[in-house]
Amino acid sequence: MLRRDTSDAALISACRRGDRRAWDRLFKRYERLVFSIPLNYGLSREDAADITQLTFSILLQSIDRIADDSRLGPWLAVVARRHTWRLMERKRRETTGAEGDLPESPLPDDSSARSMERWELVEWLDQGLSQLNTRCRELLLALYFAPEEPSYAKVAERLGMPVGSIGPTRARCLKQLKAKLG
Repeated sequence: MLRRDTSDAALISACRRGDRRAWDRLFKRYERLVFSIPLNYGLSREDAADITQLTFSILLQSIDRIADDSRLGPWLAVVARRHTWRLMERKRRETTGAEGDLPESPLPDDSSARSMERWELVEWLDQGLSQLNTRCRELLLALYFAPEEPSYAKVAERLGMPVGSIGPTRARCLKQLKAKLG
């Protein structure tokens, strides 16, 4: 039986054995992260949904070839980011009608150093979040990484928590995350 705090590595192992519940748990754990990436690059919710579906399809096809099962979050983020960049490039080509005029960088407004810093920050946060218990991880993801800013009532309903416990639990979880991140 899968527990709520089952590690990514254990879930991936269960997925490789064909456990549908493990797949559902992985999807639920990372759906918001993957969905938020295209949105953060300015794409529509429809594009974000398409990229999310594509990213998880690639995970399903590649699950036997993932090098480090404990690094699933960064792996999914890279896949989603690459497909976001590809879609952005395709949309620019459709808009401009020319391929040769496009900048080589997928983010012409952003320097390589800033992109790398942002990626390192995301990876650092992912490492900290992955060390938290499931309740804290899910709460922080729901509060800070949701595509839309959720209300405490919606978060409480989704996580099965009393509304009045969201704030104090959030404070404890942030304190734990800060300790994990040093």
